[in-house]
Amino acid sequence: MKQELTALESSFNQLLETLLIKKLEHEEFTLKLSSEQSQFTRFNHAKVRQTGCVADGSIELTLMAEQRSSSRQFPFTGNSEKDWQKAHQALQELRDEITILPIDPYLVLPSGNNTSREVHHSNVLAQEDVVSSILAEVTELDFTGIYAGGIVIKAYGDSSGQKHWFATDTFTLDYSLFISSGKAVKGTFAGNNWDVSSYAAKINEAKKQLNLLSHPAKELPRGQYKTYFAPAAVADLLQMLSWGAVSEADIQQGNSALAALSRKEKQLSAKFSLKENFQLGLVPRFNELGEMAAPELAIIDNGVLVNSLVNSRTAKEYQKTANGANSSETLRTPEISPGNLKFEQILSSLDTGLYVSNLHYLNWSDRPKGRITGMTRYACFWVENGEIVAPIENLRFDDSLYRFWGENLVDFTNFQEFIPEVDTYENRKLGGSLVPGMLVNDFTYTL
Repeated sequence: MKQELTALESSFNQLLETLLIKKLEHEEFTLKLSSEQSQFTRFNHAKVRQTGCVADGSIELTLMAEQRSSSRQFPFTGNSEKDWQKAHQALQELRDEITILPIDPYLVLPSGNNTSREVHHSNVLAQEDVVSSILAEVTELDFTGIYAGGIVIKAYGDSSGQKHWFATDTFTLDYSLFISSGKAVKGTFAGNNWDVSSYAAKINEAKKQLNLLSHPAKELPRGQYKTYFAPAAVADLLQMLSWGAVSEADIQQGNSALAALSRKEKQLSAKFSLKENFQLGLVPRFNELGEMAAPELAIIDNGVLVNSLVNSRTAKEYQKTANGANSSETLRTPEISPGNLKFEQILSSLDTGLYVSNLHYLNWSDRPKGRITGMTRYACFWVENGEIVAPIENLRFDDSLYRFWGENLVDFTNFQEFIPEVDTYENRKLGGSLVPGMLVNDFTYTL
């Protein structure tokens, strides 16, 4: 595998060097690689439904000239001759096309001399061990899920001389455990190293919740309830900040849910701190222009917005300072700081209210006011006097982040969980969120 990685890196570098020679004096370009060698195994009823390995790679070449730009995407094989043939064809097409495109007043050209190389070798399951290792803990259960594991590569080069290479060996297991009624407990297990005891602990905790799900469900009237959100549910809420909240462009255009926070008209709880933490090594620090983000970037510090995500295009348009954000100005490796609530204190501190494991169908119901709507999902329970007494029927919620991360935030847990990105559309996505659980007063449920 190391030899294959070396060959891929060599081929990418050769392609970059050839483009540097072939480009015309007035032209600039960026070259981006996304590649993977992954195993996918799908399970149903604790049996293998589908399994296979994928070796895939694609290059995106963007050509810039005379304040215009255009892109082409083509397969990356690792064969230098074949890859150059595809690149040369793309280059000729882009040269023909670019002359008829409109001028882009905010086009950002590659600049600087950033270089980096990160290769993370780890201990994921061997292909022949995946099925036995996963099913060992769940043979008697109705287990459904998908395992994705292997090497993911992201690389970048451009006409200014910037060059980056990032390769990491990771896995994700996205699974559900069902009972006969159709109710389920959902979980994820992910990382760089497969740890048998950690996986067993995850499944054992899910089994406990599965037993509780067999009790008759409790219907609750709409209203406000004290609620504990498990880390997976917190991660769902956090993802909303990437959709019209932390982006500087959205703030400038009046689309941001954090506009009132940025104007200092509102403040969140001093217990809430959020940062981008690239030191976790889960995703590349470089963006689509080869710019390097800081190892850490504070976004919300003790309830105060201290940084938005600013890419170079936004910086150029609104006279701001760029901080290495990606083209969409979304969170790539977010971390919410832990609090003081211990695991064994969760139910007693909740006392009477809702224990929410997962959420889904999230959307903004009133973005300027930071209102989010969505549904509870999977293993969610009614708690009385510090004890789980019944699962609940699904509820719709509608509440403002200025409330649940503001005056109604009781505390975060003193532990965090890594909730991975499990999206595999087009390619395996990297990263995820490092988040604690949280306890909130008077969370609003509408249906």
